[in-house]
Amino acid sequence: MKRPVFLLYILGGFIGLNGCTTVIDAKLDTGPVQLSVDALLTNQPGSQTIRLTKTAGYFDSNTPPAATSATVTVTDNTGKTYRFIDSTNTGYYVWKPTGKDTLGHIGRTYQLTILYGGDTFRSTSKINPVPPIDSLIFVKRALNPLSTTQGYRAEFYAVDIPKQVDYYRIRFFRNGTLQNKPNNIITSQDGVFGGNSSVADGLTFIVPIRRSINPDSLYALKDIVKVEVHSLTADAFLFWQQVRTQVTNGGLFATPPANVPTNIINTNPTGRPATGFFITSAVSSRTASVSDANIRVRVD
Repeated sequence: MKRPVFLLYILGGFIGLNGCTTVIDAKLDTGPVQLSVDALLTNQPGSQTIRLTKTAGYFDSNTPPAATSATVTVTDNTGKTYRFIDSTNTGYYVWKPTGKDTLGHIGRTYQLTILYGGDTFRSTSKINPVPPIDSLIFVKRALNPLSTTQGYRAEFYAVDIPKQVDYYRIRFFRNGTLQNKPNNIITSQDGVFGGNSSVADGLTFIVPIRRSINPDSLYALKDIVKVEVHSLTADAFLFWQQVRTQVTNGGLFATPPANVPTNIINTNPTGRPATGFFITSAVSSRTASVSDANIRVRVD
């Protein structure tokens, strides 16, 4: 999308030299409306939410319209069924626990079923294990080598689960707010970036992953920082990698935008396809304040 625009600017410059202006009115076809699924279920206590919306035009900046009146259930491989209800009619389908029950359990496989608009959509995902976060520390640093502005760089420590290939997503919060810029989409395979990670199996996450939890401005004294490590399946790992590629796709050498693959399947092969993804994760977390107890003096 970026490259043709750049070329049009060049073309416009040459046309301007010839004393005339050409107005190009590009009309883009709008595809059929599809169901979009945002489903992240975890092993954490409390309610779980699945959001359903309808797709809109690429240049439509409005909030996607809610997909209401759907029937949403999740069934695990032990035969237990969890029903999600949209009680507010806003497209947010919620399961609420009774007692101390939790929906997600490590090692179980979950099937999502959505009945919507005469179609049946299904997806399956497994909750893989996740390592604990051992510690979260802070080191005083300048914003960059040429800056006199200082702050605190955070670093967490976790050890990859040995003797298996593991996929993770790392999220972090500053004073209760999730940091969700495009460059905050952090994924890891066996504690490294990906590829052939066998040499890192069972070892401490590498430094760039450990330090990936910092905002552009660094942290300030008394900030509260929370770090989460989410386990992923292999296809969810690929999904997040492709999402990051698409949302950071810009500049002179940008490639044409492409749809990110989905694991939401219409049981009718000729029916309308869906978008979105069904992800199940185990979560480990750690919270710490930028205070003397957690600040370390280091030269690295």
